[in-house]
Amino acid sequence: MKAETVMKQLTSQARLILIGRRSQKLKLLLLGQHINDGMAAKLFLYFMLSIVSYLYLQPFFYMISTMLKSLGDLLDPTVQWIPRVIDWGNLQKALDGLNYSESLVNTLTLAVVPSLISVLICSLTGYALARLQFPGKNLFFALIFITFLIPPQIIIIPLYVIYSKLGWLDSPFVFIIPALFGQGLKSALFIIIFRQFFLSLPKALEEAAMIDGASMFRLFFRIIIPLSVPACLVVFLFSFVWHWNEGYLSSMFLTHDFIPLSTRLSNLETEIFGQAPSMEMLAVNPVTEGTKMAGAFLIVFPPLLVYMIAQRWFVEGIERTGLVD
Repeated sequence: MKAETVMKQLTSQARLILIGRRSQKLKLLLLGQHINDGMAAKLFLYFMLSIVSYLYLQPFFYMISTMLKSLGDLLDPTVQWIPRVIDWGNLQKALDGLNYSESLVNTLTLAVVPSLISVLICSLTGYALARLQFPGKNLFFALIFITFLIPPQIIIIPLYVIYSKLGWLDSPFVFIIPALFGQGLKSALFIIIFRQFFLSLPKALEEAAMIDGASMFRLFFRIIIPLSVPACLVVFLFSFVWHWNEGYLSSMFLTHDFIPLSTRLSNLETEIFGQAPSMEMLAVNPVTEGTKMAGAFLIVFPPLLVYMIAQRWFVEGIERTGLVD
């Protein structure tokens, strides 16, 4: 009897140990050794990422769905996401209304040329602020930072008067010339990015090059620039997207001969109707929501394609320039 009792006790203890180990494994699987590496934390993270992804992608999916709908599908409340018949006419109307080929060339000119100039000028300025010593350096950096804080609406009137007197209105010079002087769109932010990146580089490379007899400009273009490719790519992509999407300054300075896509989109209804549509005209022959969404898609797609191609280098550049901090 004692042997049977001992065996039962041992068996119950073994079961308790087995249950404890299984519960410990289950706890470890759900919670992990740390709070952020368990299955529960990962499921919560995936859930939150799914919500954020939906919030970001839902407008894009709505834009694609709407531009492919016919007028009948747009007026039918039962048609939500998937159109009954795919209508490509909205894209054709948007292409005609935006004068897409000419406006695309104009927008590429406004986006690429000032962005390349900004990379060169802002990198030179950022390097000078990071490495060189000259009188008024801190004051100069403070003034650059102030220009980043001033909204363009405050100085739009004097800018318009100056550009008008110089004959730069309706030409790409309104974006190119300021970029040459480090005062282009968001140039102050780009100077700060380059300054922070150059401060993270070891000085030993520059000291070794100067011992070998390299001049300051040779040092910059032969050593510093090849090392700062990630920062250059980040600045170029940021500048490209901001110039591409710029609508306020374009609507003020570029309204007749040299018109970008952003200005064309705001005047899409007028381009299609030939005049500003009245309420009566919209009720009889409306500019469909599909045409507007098609125009928006045609404008969004080129920078989206550029980002898809340069995504890996862009993320690497963001990490190396310290913007994630």
